[in-house]
Amino acid sequence: MLLLAASLLSSCSTKRSIIRQPLREQGEAYLIQKMDSGQARFDYLSARCAIRIINNKSKTDLRGQLRVKMDSTIWVSLSPALGIEIARLKITNDSIQFINRVDKKYFDGNYQFIARYLTTSIDFDMVQSLILGNDFSSYESNTFRALIDGMEYRLSTTGRAKMKKYLRKEETPNILVQSIWLSPENFKISRVNLKEFGEENKRLQVDYANFVRVNEQVLPGKIVFDIQAEQHFRIEIELSNIELGVAQGFPFKIPDRYDRIE
Repeated sequence: MLLLAASLLSSCSTKRSIIRQPLREQGEAYLIQKMDSGQARFDYLSARCAIRIINNKSKTDLRGQLRVKMDSTIWVSLSPALGIEIARLKITNDSIQFINRVDKKYFDGNYQFIARYLTTSIDFDMVQSLILGNDFSSYESNTFRALIDGMEYRLSTTGRAKMKKYLRKEETPNILVQSIWLSPENFKISRVNLKEFGEENKRLQVDYANFVRVNEQVLPGKIVFDIQAEQHFRIEIELSNIELGVAQGFPFKIPDRYDRIE
């Protein structure tokens, strides 16, 4: 889904100090509480983005705009170096819409279609959380175990399930195998390793770096998605000119002569 989003698709830097002293062991409840208190929370976000998609020896560079209305809408406009828009993506809680201006095609569907196409479970909460460096709010957190890994904390689980109140009638509950690394400085997520139980050949790792502070919120300035499936993809996203709290529009109009992607 993140590959689909990227392919279809003034801040003050916070310095990371070097942790020299051994970390104190902390329990799961403490780390989860600290992680939750550091989650990015806002009403609107806008940012410029530079995206690099790497597939084997192939490399594609794009630039664009990212807009987010928290828990509601993710909107991306993508352009090559010349600056003419080639694609637009809009994701909501219920729908996924995409315009391919190069081939004059569009997609207008839901998460069930994407789940069947990619043979994996995905929803808006997961996409939003992975972009912002937040934890999944719709999944249980009572199966995590805490440990120290190098100079960071790690929360790991082999059986994380979606909370029943977030399950839709047509959804089949899936189980996540997940590890989350936390920085001991601010308990922000620095890395996530994720796969579905039983899907040994599919794995997603996300690394977060270049954290910036905007309106008292700490957000990643660089996000790297490493996707291992039938093919290996790496997606590098750098955010700049991040702005919070300013209402945004999410224009999306499908031209009449465009063909629908079925």
